[in-house]
Amino acid sequence: MSYALLLLPEFSLILLGYLICRHTALNRSVWSQVDGLVYYLLFPTLLFHSIIKSPLDLADASRLLAGGLGVVASGVALAYSLPYLPGLSRHIAPREHAAAAQVGFRFNSFIGLALAERLGGPAGLLSIAVLIGFCVPMANVAAVWPMARGSERGFGRELLRNPLIIATTTGLAANLLGLSLPHWLEPTVARIGAASLALGLMAAGAGMQLQSLARAKVLGVALLSIRHVLLPLVALGLAFTLQLSPAHAAILLTFAAVPTAASGYVLAAKMGYDGGYVGALITASTLLGMGSLGLSLGILLPLYGA
Repeated sequence: MSYALLLLPEFSLILLGYLICRHTALNRSVWSQVDGLVYYLLFPTLLFHSIIKSPLDLADASRLLAGGLGVVASGVALAYSLPYLPGLSRHIAPREHAAAAQVGFRFNSFIGLALAERLGGPAGLLSIAVLIGFCVPMANVAAVWPMARGSERGFGRELLRNPLIIATTTGLAANLLGLSLPHWLEPTVARIGAASLALGLMAAGAGMQLQSLARAKVLGVALLSIRHVLLPLVALGLAFTLQLSPAHAAILLTFAAVPTAASGYVLAAKMGYDGGYVGALITASTLLGMGSLGLSLGILLPLYGA
């Protein structure tokens, strides 16, 4: 499987957004409106639909779910700890860390879903749907907390108003209650969700300022190392500890190695932080994802015996 080819469409959309914003009349004044559309409507619709459309069997997936939550919790702990590590604190500005910490533990659901289907077919798709359903709220809460605290907006207030958290928690509750969308509404919701992928990635590109990476190199390297090196290793350790089946181990390692979430740029920008810097990290993460997926599936998964 060519992981580079799998990730190429996502990176191409980010690059396209960057070029359109810089070299056409569709400048930042236009893309700031797109940011709001993606953040408040399109992406929440996609999250809700992705979770509610696949029935969850929690008993069958309990160990896989424990592994996924362990991966995200490890990423959160590592990302949050960076300003307190000896030798790093003086190189990391609190406000930049608050906005960018999410890069270390959030994950690109779109790429994860695509890879899981190729690796495990419908069963693989269902397995990663369980991880997305439970881990997206956890990751989004962890992403919002440092920014809400830094902006003095109030953590609880920001959580209650965050459309991504609302979409994932309501989708999960509806799924567990056995609810589903009416058949006549399904095509419309699916098309709204599909639009969020292209526009969200292009919006990240439009807001990107690659020179921002040079301003906070230590923070960027540390967060990308967590996302693309440490978390795949954590996933391998959890797979051994939880004695996952080979199929579930493959899903967990995929989940741990995908690039960070493209919506991180929109979240940072909408909360008044440096979206350009976060967007640049997302672009770097998309490129590095080719290598981390190769590490997880080409090197670590065979070590597990799968």
